[in-house]
Amino acid sequence: MSIEQAPQKTAPRDSTGFLDDFTTLSEFGHTPGGGVDRQAASEADHATRAWWAEWLTGNGFKVVTDPIGNMFGLLEFVPGAPYVLLGSHLDSQPLAGRFDGAYGVLSAGHAAREVARRVAAGEVEPKLNIAVVNWFNEEGSRFAPSMMGSAVATGKLALETALAVRDHAGVSVAEALQPVDTRPEQVRVATYGEIHIEQGRILENKGITIGLVDRTWAASKYKIRVHGAQAHTGATVMADRRDALFGAALLITAARELTEVLPDGMLHSSVSEMEVLPNSPVTIARLVEMNLDLRSPDEDVLAEANRLLDERFAEIEQRARVQIERELTHHWGLLAYQPEGVELSRDTASALGLSHTEIMTVAGHDSTNMKDVVPSVMLFVPSIEGISHNEAENTEASDSVAGVTMLTDVAARMVGGELWDGQSEYLLGPAKG
Repeated sequence: MSIEQAPQKTAPRDSTGFLDDFTTLSEFGHTPGGGVDRQAASEADHATRAWWAEWLTGNGFKVVTDPIGNMFGLLEFVPGAPYVLLGSHLDSQPLAGRFDGAYGVLSAGHAAREVARRVAAGEVEPKLNIAVVNWFNEEGSRFAPSMMGSAVATGKLALETALAVRDHAGVSVAEALQPVDTRPEQVRVATYGEIHIEQGRILENKGITIGLVDRTWAASKYKIRVHGAQAHTGATVMADRRDALFGAALLITAARELTEVLPDGMLHSSVSEMEVLPNSPVTIARLVEMNLDLRSPDEDVLAEANRLLDERFAEIEQRARVQIERELTHHWGLLAYQPEGVELSRDTASALGLSHTEIMTVAGHDSTNMKDVVPSVMLFVPSIEGISHNEAENTEASDSVAGVTMLTDVAARMVGGELWDGQSEYLLGPAKG
């Protein structure tokens, strides 16, 4: 990882009202703990989307929403030309922080508005138009999978499949989106840019302002089902028990212990979203369903983690007298962002006097879908103590404003034609596959 400490200029000032807008945005779904709770297509999310549509319209954007709920704000400079697309997501995890996703959407709006001002003033000669996007259901907490809106838009997930997904209450995506005026809109995109909080501590620990994302960590994600036998919690002899919850507990422990036997810091493992059946206080569990997630910056380490996990599964099945069913739902290796985008970002940060470094992303983002269809830039700003998916999530105001400045200059260069070969474009769906 190379770190480039650019000569520090005066810290960027918030002359555009970004911080005030962010304070307003953070009131939607506000929680007593200082975070937000606005899961996809919830009442709080709908209110946030309505405010965002008003903000876009009030700043001259044409607002359209596609059938999966992706919101686009369009500004046209060159009739018939494709768009530079900027954005992230406004939905959140339950009891989440204010910054994850929302910071990137609002930054995109402010950046695009400033680029439009520069175009009107003759400071930028446009070859492309500019648009901002609020991707639907990036978090995947209410409706699985995550990054749903960008997956549909890039042809990785069929619209009909996504609309049919139901939450735990039985409400489908299609039903939850009924208040939204969705239409079969398609947006022609040439390049993409996204800025996000790091959700880690690398930038803060090193005193770096801008992260230039060049790759993703490799990952294996599983749906795990531990099958046992339902029985009485009191009367059943211990030797006769086939307790699915006991088997699940051993598996959870095994997943965590993998991070201790493999090289330090080279594996992240977690188990989440557990469902226990019958979930009765006097009944031994017959079934436990849960998600298991392994991630590593080294594909060989990830492969070894999967191998060791296979061994532990066999041991757990024997010890707990259960059967473990494992379904691989997602798997990817070290996926690279276009190096031209990293270089453009590096040049921009240097010109602005912002310290910067190449960095990998551990979390998934909508840019990980977009980079597969158009040249894409992914940027990070520091997270205080690396806290994320938590009400305490925070980023210094100066870093937030610096990130907007950085994204604005990157976007201006892309509108001027950088990263674009002059011909290629991608027509974002409403439906693919």
